[in-house]
Amino acid sequence: MNAANSALLDSLAQRFACHPQRHPGLDWSVVLARLQAAPAALAALAAMEASGGEPDVVGTPAPGGAVVFVDCAPESPSGRRSLCYDGAALAARKENKPRGSALGEAAALGIRLLDEAQYRHLQTLGEFDRKTSSWILTPSGVRGLGGALFCDRRYGQVFTYHNGADAYYAARGFRGWLSV
Repeated sequence: MNAANSALLDSLAQRFACHPQRHPGLDWSVVLARLQAAPAALAALAAMEASGGEPDVVGTPAPGGAVVFVDCAPESPSGRRSLCYDGAALAARKENKPRGSALGEAAALGIRLLDEAQYRHLQTLGEFDRKTSSWILTPSGVRGLGGALFCDRRYGQVFTYHNGADAYYAARGFRGWLSV
């Protein structure tokens, strides 16, 4: 194992230990064994970390023993903001195009956007996006009409909103998840 992977595993282990409420009853040794057997997952987690996501294990192991990592940074990851929703929205912009799209960057990182249920579950584990917002996976019916969904937490509540998929804002990014 190289030094970068060792440093990443140390960071993940420390975050795991600091937030046991996110993964009750799960032992780090189970997570570590899964990570050591999945070099591609380590690369995706390194990209999540590097872009400000602060990934952590959320919930208990999924069927088949998989563990799920989610971006747990207090605000939408700083390295993943000012993006429109997807490639079609990016291509449709004629002026002032953002540098990319949430779906495109998620795919490049090897992760997926949270859907609304995953986002709302994350919010039961802490308070996230109190100053920012995050694009979420949008149902095809909404996207087919030109829209996209995003969420945030304001006034002690979690809200789901809509916007044109080609919109982008300095305070809107995306949160991702990865099953290992």
